[in-house]
Amino acid sequence: MPRPRFAPLAAWLAAALLSMLPLAQAHAEAQAGEGGADTAGPTMYVFVSATCPVCNAQKPFLDSLARQYPALEVLQMEVMATREHRPLLQALAAVHDVRPGSVPMIFLGGRVWTGDSPQIRAELSAKVETCFAQGCPDSRSLIDAGPESQGPAFRAIVEDVDAILDVPLVGKVNLSVQPLLLSTSLIAFVDGFNPCSIWVLTMLLVLVLHSGSRRRVVLVGLTFLFTTALIYGLFIAGVFSILAFASYLPWIYWVVALFALTFGLVNVKDYFWFKRGISFSIDDKYKPGIFKGFRELMMNGRSPLALMGATVVMAAGIALIELPCTAGFPVIWSGLVRAHDVSWMEFLALLGVYLLIYLGIELVIFFIAVVKLRIDRFQESQGRVLKLVGGVIMVALAVVLLAAPELMSQVGPAMGVFVFAFALTGLILLLHRVLLPKVGIRIGDGW
Repeated sequence: MPRPRFAPLAAWLAAALLSMLPLAQAHAEAQAGEGGADTAGPTMYVFVSATCPVCNAQKPFLDSLARQYPALEVLQMEVMATREHRPLLQALAAVHDVRPGSVPMIFLGGRVWTGDSPQIRAELSAKVETCFAQGCPDSRSLIDAGPESQGPAFRAIVEDVDAILDVPLVGKVNLSVQPLLLSTSLIAFVDGFNPCSIWVLTMLLVLVLHSGSRRRVVLVGLTFLFTTALIYGLFIAGVFSILAFASYLPWIYWVVALFALTFGLVNVKDYFWFKRGISFSIDDKYKPGIFKGFRELMMNGRSPLALMGATVVMAAGIALIELPCTAGFPVIWSGLVRAHDVSWMEFLALLGVYLLIYLGIELVIFFIAVVKLRIDRFQESQGRVLKLVGGVIMVALAVVLLAAPELMSQVGPAMGVFVFAFALTGLILLLHRVLLPKVGIRIGDGW
């Protein structure tokens, strides 16, 4: 049978195609590899705590980003309950020139964000979009290289840290703590008008001012105020330590919120029905002893050192007696601060601000009395109004601590909580003292 005319040509083409298969396969693999590199998304390193409400509030947003960008790898790593991921956090923080303190802390493409806010979420979304469109360095790969080995463009990216602000003469300030600083200032200001502590201070000044000696008033008053502030600070630090130790318990913040809610509702009740039923006020059985102690401070013949010693003992005893009346806001504030996983250094700084504002209000009252050498007695009606203000704010903070503690890490919402509480207090006073009496409705005890 004769061979086909085109058999040699067909055999040659077949051999040529077979010889090209390895090259085509290698080219296809190379293209696939390049395509995988193009389609592979960036890695977002998210360091969280299981008991951090801010972290839990941010998680749905990060999950939505992962769904929107399937190639985006979101690594969420617990760093409070376990030490497994802490070395990575410390290494990433070091190469990005930030301190690994608060969580959530997110690293992506050479940048870092601490905390959660609408602005942070917008910037994370924009950064993810940029990484897919233009590419970005992997934060973990920068640990070995370090910012020094990169060019000026990369160093500019690494140094652009939104949560850190370099303030001249002050240094680096963690902006994520600033809203908490505002909340601290507002809570301390309201706490400074605690009716129990103001009543004690005015009683002390009324009795000591009878001596007519400014020197005695200054010595006794300042010693008394700084002693009570020190004991107050130690109490707050103790509460924070307990919360820090028990922060792994998921129900601990429910306990704090329930405590705050109870204190708040009892204080609101005291505005209408003062000391009827349960009441967080100085018990009447202690008042004769307090008066007796104050009178003893006025006795002549004591040296300044002996007078200071007696005042310290007196102040310490009174601070313990009035603690049930004054413990509400410190416990609430400690719970809010602990919920944001601040470091001990940040806590001590915030505690210093708290005590400075709290003490400053009493110092203003004190110095007015020193200048005038007189002070009016603190009236029950004034104490009731202060209890109403404090009670409404406590209830509002308890609700926030339970429902959305991340609100206190944002300036606008944090201010909104206090504005709402003050507005509600004003409305209650308007209804109770003006509108309802006009129609013959009376609620609570007489004034």
